[in-house]
Order: sequence, then C-alpha cells, then structure tokens
Amino acid sequence: MKPYTSVACLLASSVTALVLPYSTPNCSTFGSSASLRQYNATFLNATHYGPRGVNASGLLNTVSFCEVYASVAYGPYGNDSLVFAVWLPEYVQYENRFMAVGNGGMAGTIDYLNMITQLNSGLGFAVAGGNGGHLASANNGGGGAPGVYIPYLHDQAQVTAWIHDAISLFTPAAKALVNSYYGQNARYAYYDGCSTGGAQGFALAQYHPDLFDGIVASSPGNWYSHLALSFLWNAQQTNTSATNLTQPILNFTKQAVLNACDTLDGVQDQLLEDPLSCKFDINSLACNGSVPAASSSGVINCLTSTQLSAVKAIYAGPVRSDNGSQLYPGFSFGSENEWLYQEGLLSNAFSVPILQNLVFNNLQYNSNTFNWASDVGLLDARAGTLIDEISLNLTAFRSHGKMLTTQGWADQYNAATWPIEHLEQLETFFGGDVSDFYELFMVPGGGHCGGAADYASVPATYHTVPALVAWVERGFKPFSLLSTNPPDGSNRTRKLCAWPSTARYVQGNVSDWTSYVCE
Repeated sequence: MKPYTSVACLLASSVTALVLPYSTPNCSTFGSSASLRQYNATFLNATHYGPRGVNASGLLNTVSFCEVYASVAYGPYGNDSLVFAVWLPEYVQYENRFMAVGNGGMAGTIDYLNMITQLNSGLGFAVAGGNGGHLASANNGGGGAPGVYIPYLHDQAQVTAWIHDAISLFTPAAKALVNSYYGQNARYAYYDGCSTGGAQGFALAQYHPDLFDGIVASSPGNWYSHLALSFLWNAQQTNTSATNLTQPILNFTKQAVLNACDTLDGVQDQLLEDPLSCKFDINSLACNGSVPAASSSGVINCLTSTQLSAVKAIYAGPVRSDNGSQLYPGFSFGSENEWLYQEGLLSNAFSVPILQNLVFNNLQYNSNTFNWASDVGLLDARAGTLIDEISLNLTAFRSHGKMLTTQGWADQYNAATWPIEHLEQLETFFGGDVSDFYELFMVPGGGHCGGAADYASVPATYHTVPALVAWVERGFKPFSLLSTNPPDGSNRTRKLCAWPSTARYVQGNVSDWTSYVCE
C-alpha cells in the first residue's frame, strides 16, 4: 500500500460525485414517513443533534446528524425484537458509505462509542448499530454470573440472533433509511466489530456474505463455545491456593520472558514483536531447594512446582481428557501480566452461564464437574451450532468482499494464536494464499480491542477502517497498518504487518512506525 499519509487523498479521489438534495430531509418528520414494513421494522423516533450533541464515554460527535430509532421483529412468531439506531449526517458530510457496528460481550445494548468513532472518522459514513436482539436490562445487566437465569440464553431465536444474525437483522432496514434520506443507496457498505463484534463479523462473511463490501473483525470470539472452554480451563488450573497465580507471580514470569526474548526484533523495548519466535524455557524459573519462592519482602524469585504446572497449562490451552486433542489454543509468551481475568472472572461471566443456561439448562450445574471428553460434544451440539462462526467456506464473500482482522498478542481474553490457526485453516480450505480477500494483523503488546494494561506505551488505535476502505474502493491491499495513540499519552506509532510478516527495525526513531519494515 502507498504511504499511510496518502490514504485520505486516495479515498477522496475515489468518491463518486453524489446527486443529492440541497438539504437533507427534516429529521423530526423523516423517520415517521419512511417505509420499513417490508423489513419487519417499525419506526420508533427521530432526533437531530448538532456537533457535540452526543457524548459516548467521553467522546463527542463532531458531525451533525439525524438519529433514527427503529425496531425489527424476528423469531418464528415475530415476537422477538431488535432495536437499532441509524445516524445520518448532513449530506455535505456524507460520502456514499454505510457503516454498521457490532456488539461486545453478551450484547443487549447499542455500541454508541464505536458509532461516534465511525461518524467522526472523516470517511463520510452513515452509521448504524443494534442491541443484538435482546435487552441487557432484561438479562442481568448484560453480564453473566453463576447461578443466574439469563433469559435470552433460553430463547433459541435470541441466541441465534446474538452473534449469527444480529447485524443482518437490522442492516436491510438501516440501508433503506439511508436510501430514503439521501435519495439513493449507499455505494459501499462496511462493518466494524471487536470481540463478540469480531465474531459477528465472521458470521456476516459466513451466513450473510452479500450484505457488506468490507468487514473489520477484531479480537474475534468466532469459536465462541470453545473460547468459553478456554476460560473454564484456565479457571480450573488456578483455583487453589497452591495454583493461584497472583499478579506478582504473573509480573515475574512475564519479565523473565521479556529478559530472554526482548531483542529478537532488533529493538530493546520490553516488547515481543513475534512471541512465537521466543524459545524461552519456562522450567528455568522453577524453584529449587535453596531458592525460596518469595523473598522476605514478598518479591517473587521463582515458581513452585504447582505454580509452574498452572503456567504451563495456560500456555498449553484446553485439551480433551480422553485423547489429548487441542480444544482451543493456549496463551503466548509476553501475555502473562494479563492473565488475572483468566483465573475465574471470565469463566464466571461467560463459561458458567453458558453451561448452566444454554447447555445443561440447570442453574445448579457445577462447572467443576465438566467432563473434558464427553461433555465437549454436548457443548458443540447445544451451544456451538448456535454461537460459533468457524466455517471455512467463505467462497461467496470472497467473490466480492474484503476482510481485516487484528489480534493483540497480550489479549487478556482471547488466546492470541486462534486467529493465526483459523487463517491457516482458511488457506488449507482454499488451497493456498487468501490475502486477496482476508488479512490478519497481529499486534505486539496489544490487548483486547485495544491496549493491554501492562503495555501502556504500545499504540492502541489500529487504523483498520481507512485501510479497508482503500482496499475495497481502490484495490490497495494493506500490507501494513498504522497504529497510534498509546494509553500513556505518548506520540509513539508502530507498524503492524500482515501476518506472517513481522516488523523489523531498520533505522531512525524506534518510536516511529516508518523506522520499520515488514518482512
């Protein structure tokens, strides 16, 4: 791809002149006059907002827009409902592009923060987002917990909507509103989502391949049922006082790894460019008879045998107890500082609720009794068929669409190598290179959908959407991506490379992305 600074010019030159009215319709009357019946949708209300009129988690809109709310009826009897919003900017700021955004976690709310991000992007999007087909307020506030009844997990239509169909349910009606507002269909349609939203992106490519020209599916939980197994496995490996990995233990382990492998990419920056190239022997951290696990001041010196076993189990990932086959990847070197969520919190929030509500329909079910052989099949049949998006046959989407995925190496939720494994599976299915329509960008020190707590100096904004637009509309395949905005507030930038390429330092400022090449 040409230098990133030229992308804006490339995009500007690619926009076809629009034949639009001199002013957009009156917002307060527009929505009620729009015909949505053919989409099983009902208009709810409309409101006009000027600049800085909406605040989503501290981010204000810079663009005036008309907000239209509507609902879509779905399910076998049409008695389930998905609420969605469409933000329609003034026509002078609209560039004939439609963007839908996904959900996070168990959904139940609209992702207004991503909607504002896309509205403010300068790419001229009309933006839409939905609540995933159920209300968080009616489902334990949108989160799971052991022993808690989660209503939507007992409604198959709502479960299927959650990941497989949520975006497809509102997108036709949202596109119709865009058509009505501007007098013509959007020329290009895009999707952006992370985590559950990343899974929804894979669901679009698999189940609804004609809806979007470009998809960003980041930190994807698209093998959702086995991601939940990963949470359960890691919780079980660390659930005793002897095996619990405290933050000081995790800090010690991660620092030992960095001390051994930091400079493999040619830069000493407390960051692993490619953790797979690190050949650190974790056994070197084992305590022996003369070295106590912790000093009198509490400083960790080594790992006890039970702690070492727990660390190895998290690196290894879950396996079947009968034949040892891998059920989900393990975590990577350099991610150790982020594992605390894996020691019960994520299992209680996702694994246990899914097992109790969806798989076994028993709120008293004890997840510690999960059979890592026979129960895997039950999970696949009762949950996987409804919430996994791992089909390799993306032929229909490949015929016209492009897809980008980012994945942080220090993701505190997802095992980082899963997207790599899935990419390799796609290459096997298609018989070779798939970079004509799909590219994966691994993020050194990256967390889940952005920064990792222990890597505050690592840029946490990945410029995927401008790169995707340039690829879809001009054919400029993004061999690298710019990443900016580290959580520590510094001006550091980094170059992200299309896997399996990684960034190698050449010369210049080590904190400038132009000092690196992908190879």
